[in-house]
Amino acid sequence: MKSPRIIFVLAAIVLAAAPARAEKVVPESRAQLQLSFAPVVKQAAPAVVNIYTRKVVRAMSPMFSDPFFRQFFGDHMGLPQERVQRSLGSGVIVKADGVVVTNNHVIRDSDEITVVLSDRREFEAKVVGSDERTDLAVLKIDTGGQPLPVLPLGDSDALEVGDVVLAIGDPFGVGQTVTMGIVSALARTSVGISDYRSFIQTDAAINPGNSGGALIDLQGRVVGINSAIFSSGQSGGSIGIGFAIPSTMVKAVLAGITSGGKAVRPWLGAGGQAVTAEMFQALRLDRPTGVLINAVRPGSPAEKAGVRIGDVITAVNGREVEDPEALRFRIATLAVGEQARLTVLRNGLSREVSAILASPPEQPPRDTTDIGGHNPFTGARVANMNPALADELGLESVDSGVTIIDVKHGTIAHRLQFQPGDIILKVNGRSVPSVGDLRGILSAAAPSWSITIRRSGQTMTLNIEG
Repeated sequence: MKSPRIIFVLAAIVLAAAPARAEKVVPESRAQLQLSFAPVVKQAAPAVVNIYTRKVVRAMSPMFSDPFFRQFFGDHMGLPQERVQRSLGSGVIVKADGVVVTNNHVIRDSDEITVVLSDRREFEAKVVGSDERTDLAVLKIDTGGQPLPVLPLGDSDALEVGDVVLAIGDPFGVGQTVTMGIVSALARTSVGISDYRSFIQTDAAINPGNSGGALIDLQGRVVGINSAIFSSGQSGGSIGIGFAIPSTMVKAVLAGITSGGKAVRPWLGAGGQAVTAEMFQALRLDRPTGVLINAVRPGSPAEKAGVRIGDVITAVNGREVEDPEALRFRIATLAVGEQARLTVLRNGLSREVSAILASPPEQPPRDTTDIGGHNPFTGARVANMNPALADELGLESVDSGVTIIDVKHGTIAHRLQFQPGDIILKVNGRSVPSVGDLRGILSAAAPSWSITIRRSGQTMTLNIEG
């Protein structure tokens, strides 16, 4: 049997006003079992849209990349061939003037985007902004001043495992479809489908075509944007394990894109590791949870709040964090200038500190440089690591030093398997604190090279002769 694979699905999101949360009860009679979700669907469905994209792909015929054929036909015969690539997804109208939220992977690199409403009206859409790291995008359609039905975003933090949810989207292009399930799990951080991982898991049937669509609660509020599924077959169909981006993240990204054109994430300036089963007793924790802080950047919001190396952060604004991914997610859902209340365990005692979150600074300056000449880094682009660059690359912002941010294919650096994100620590025994220092070291010819880098927290040394 083939192992499951993650497949992006095409979806839409739903939003609505948030009345007080009613007490949950189990149906106790046949009449209660016959209750219908139709009123909720009627409220939500008009604000869920289909999204069709078109992209022109230019490709060279394989025949003309063969030297044997090129000697007969020449270079002028190798004209690129064009073909149209189409895809479909879903989205949700979040503002009456035509603002639509969907997944970034639904509209990525598209030449044309068409939004189709539930009443079959079609509109050309423009991309207001997209955020690849959260897999969210915001579109705008012009209806000539006619207001559209909208759904407000709910509170995904109020969800509990076992809550009933509905998924609305356009699976396989068959038309708008509603499926029902429950919240199977919360804060799934091990699913690598975006940089900020804290997904809602549901068994509501989600299939290709649902991506960008809505996961709603029984009050008709959007609690998540359906994004991906596990699938064990070639069809890519649902096996009851789907993942949605929580509405708390959707709110943060939507606010950033609609106000400034891009998502702006706040910076804490502290990083660490998950508390394991082997260490939680030594840290005087009841169970293995939280983030053991092993680095705090000087001058950062974390340092100003009093966070120290050795502290264990267990919650942000009262919401538990189980690992570094959960901590990053919680910080990313807040705004620059907002206060983050951190629950910190130190020497067995729990305390609360407040950090005023800031934008990641551009210090030190990047000094981005393409390395040339003939040395191990030829073909690499390097820069001084700073918190703003780290945020762009999805790296821990507490690291410092010279970082490789790109490697050209076929170059010496590529053949030596250097990768974006590698931090250059030493070259021939000399420390490399800045790009200027690296340029100086590489300018001197050397019969051999000894290079020490840090990759994904691991330090390694490469020795090159000749």
